[in-house]
Amino acid sequence: MVSAPRVLPIVSFEVMVMDPEKAVDRLAELRREEEKVRERMRLVKHKLAVISGKGGVGKSVITANLAVALSLRGWDVGILDADIHGPSIPKILGIRGERLQAGPPGIFPAEGPSGVKVVSMDLILPRDETPVIWRGPMKMSAIRQFLADVAWGRLDYLLVDLPPGTGDEPLSILQLIPEMDGVIIVTIPSEVSQIVVKKAVSFARELKTPILGIIENMSGFICPHCGAETAIFKVGGGEKISREMDVPFLGRIPLDPRICEASDEGAPFILGNPGSRSAEAFMEITARIEDEIEKRKTDREKG
Repeated sequence: MVSAPRVLPIVSFEVMVMDPEKAVDRLAELRREEEKVRERMRLVKHKLAVISGKGGVGKSVITANLAVALSLRGWDVGILDADIHGPSIPKILGIRGERLQAGPPGIFPAEGPSGVKVVSMDLILPRDETPVIWRGPMKMSAIRQFLADVAWGRLDYLLVDLPPGTGDEPLSILQLIPEMDGVIIVTIPSEVSQIVVKKAVSFARELKTPILGIIENMSGFICPHCGAETAIFKVGGGEKISREMDVPFLGRIPLDPRICEASDEGAPFILGNPGSRSAEAFMEITARIEDEIEKRKTDREKG
């Protein structure tokens, strides 16, 4: 049986091809940045990464609404939008057009609904149509700066919205952030999504990052007229992965057209539709995430 490839330290990719003297200087600079990251993250109680393995599953919408749900439950919350090429958190939260400000402590996050702090490439780019045409080292450098130079302050939760896949950005985040509480994996019910999401589970395990659980999004369709639910995209894919991969299942969020409408309008869905089944699902999943973190903390303390 062929063993899995060893995951190299994140600094190796940037220094291994440099001139030796420059490599030594760059390595020292990277070490200083990593220490700054540790200092910033000491003020954050819980660090969570939201990953999907596959695009188009609604991961950013999930991240934004979970952050607002945590805030509604009384916590201080921040979101790091680590999707360098396709940032969408500011749009979903209605803060597009704002710009990050800098001061003596560092870069200050923008503030979204319910006081959620946000850092995103979208708050830096000069125009909507400006693309980010960067290779891996540039993206990793930007992520390190987001973590090292942003003055997040004291947070109860920092949610990191990651792009699809298991490449540069997810690898950078999971290797850089110390004491990561875990990852939340988003899927949709289809078998195509299940195949790819299993890779995300294996990715987290390879990096020895705890898996808090799986969320099944777009799980059944809720008619906007009569409220009836129909399984047009199937139901149960997330639970199936949960059983097969032996990870917790956090819950399912029905497909509600109002979620898309709210995201396009820049208004978090759960704020405008508090009594809906989808909003209730968001709040229930948020409570399960809190319970899962507390359970793991208790288990660690017991040894």
